[in-house]
Formats: sequence, structure tokens, C-alpha cells
Amino acid sequence: MVVSFRNRFRVLLAVTLAILLVLVVAGCGGQGGGKVQRLSIATGSTGGTYYPYGGAMAGIINKHVQGVEATAEVTGASVENARLLDSNEAQIALMMNDVVYHAIKGEQAFNKPIELRTLFAMYPHFFHVVTLKDSKVNSMADLKGKKVSVGAPGSGTETMANQVLNALGLGYDQFQVFRLSFTENTEALRDKVIDVGIWSVGPPTSSIMDLATTHQIKLLSFSKEEMAKVYEKYPYYGEMKLEAGTYKGVDEEITAPSVWNSVMVHKNMSEDLAYKIVKAIFENKEEIVQVYSGAKYTTPENSIQNAVAPLHPGAVKYFKEIGLEVPQHLIPPEMK
Repeated sequence: MVVSFRNRFRVLLAVTLAILLVLVVAGCGGQGGGKVQRLSIATGSTGGTYYPYGGAMAGIINKHVQGVEATAEVTGASVENARLLDSNEAQIALMMNDVVYHAIKGEQAFNKPIELRTLFAMYPHFFHVVTLKDSKVNSMADLKGKKVSVGAPGSGTETMANQVLNALGLGYDQFQVFRLSFTENTEALRDKVIDVGIWSVGPPTSSIMDLATTHQIKLLSFSKEEMAKVYEKYPYYGEMKLEAGTYKGVDEEITAPSVWNSVMVHKNMSEDLAYKIVKAIFENKEEIVQVYSGAKYTTPENSIQNAVAPLHPGAVKYFKEIGLEVPQHLIPPEMK
């Protein structure tokens, strides 16, 4: 069959237009063909548990929430994360519940209330006070006069350290203060730049495990009297016992304060998006557990029991859908 130049040109033009149309449609959005909504998940440092947990969350959202592209971002953690939500530089944030409490009240590190809503609770943090085995620091009272890292600036660890140590009468004027990230804590203890490093993080955490592979370490345990002082001043903290053997060389049970962590959003997130995210996470939670074993505590029941800020309407919808009763104090004002 003979095809004229004009016909060949028409065929080529049609094919070119078809390719361009496919590219335009693909560029306009994910699975549903609409515009992709990009979500930034504010986590913490790479040496803690927030970053891998947030990365696993992003993977679930990207696979199971149509038209959404989520990315886990390294941040200074809880305090910074609340501010990132407030400025809409992040749309989802992992936060310690004491910082959540301060943020919604507009106190401590916050000069105004931030309208946060809870998607779900994650797991409890353990207040790790870590030193080397040959250190003369054997109790919390021994921190006086020592070089102590209280956590990175803008982190939930620094907020918790400030409060817990103050409850014990250990103000920052009684020791030399360092503000280091989890990874920097490990390096500074290894090089004996500091005497003590503090981590508020879910156990076991990679940076402490890394230190324990090269150096003998010890964790400080709180006495009953010390725990009572912390409870009295800060009732949102609980007590947690760390099993012997959680870290190499730590062969006894350790008692210390704990605080739950939550996945938070701003109240401005749409109900539909929040619902889809919560549903996707709980229906695929094992993908997070494979990354961080502490995610076994991420349950709808724990979310209702441990939330300190109102739930997002999308979370309320999901929890009611699966048959849970949501207490009135967790119903957000916009639903009343």
C-alpha cells in the first residue's frame, strides 16, 4: 500500500499527540489521574526511631492512599515538628505527648496555642540516661558537675530532660549542658566529650545499640522516690521498665519515666484525607512493625487511651467505624 507524504505526516502527528497526552495525564497525578497531593512527614534525627517509623508510614501512604505522595523528613523532632505543622511546612508530624500538651496550650516552648489534632498514638518513649560502664556516674544525683547532653535543640528529648531533671532538683546550672542529636550523643560518649547522654526514644534505638557494640555502657535507673517527684510535677509522664538485655551489656531491669508519642496533624487537614491515612496505617501496620518492633503498640485502643490532644474528625470516623467508643474529651470542637 502506498502512503502519501501528507498521510505519513498525519499519522506521525497523531502518534506524537497521543504520546504527549499520556505524558500530561501521567504528570497530573497518581493512581486516580488527578493532581498528586504531596505530604511532608516531620520525624526526627536518623539515629532515633521517628525517622524509620515515618519512612514506613510514607511507604504505606504512597501505596494505599490514592493520589498522595508522602516523604519522611529529618527534623529536630517534636518541638520543631509542631511549628512545622503550624506553618504548613509539614502536614504530618511525629511528636511526644508532653510537647503536644504544651503546643495545644501555648506554653513552655510555644508562645501561642497550635491547633493540633491526633491521628493515632504510636508507642511509648523511654527516658534513656546513658553513660559508659567505667564512668563514676551511677545515679541521677551524680549528674551534678558533669558534661550532660540533654538532646538536640527543638527536640522532645530536650523538653523532657529539662522537666524531668528540674523535678529532681537538677537545674541546668548544676552541670555543663550539651545539646546534641542522638547520633552526636553516641559519638560524644564514644570520644568522652560528654559524661552522660540523654535519649527520649522508643527502645531499642539504633544509636545506643551502635554505641554498645564498641563500648560497655550503663543506663541509670530511677528510684521510687525520684519517680514520685516526676509524677507529682508532670502527671503526663508514666513509668516504664526496660527489660534486661535490651541493650548489649545492660543486664538488669532499668526504671525510668516514659511518655507516649502520637502522629499529629493540623486541624485544617481534610476529614477525608485524615480518614484514608488512618485507615491505611492500621490496615497495613505490619509494614511499620517490620521496620520498628515498638510499632506493635500502635493500636486504635492505645490511641484512644493515650491521646492528649483531640482526635482529628477523620480519625474519629475510622475509630467509630471499627466499633470503638470515642470519649467526649477527644471529640474535636469542630465536631460538637
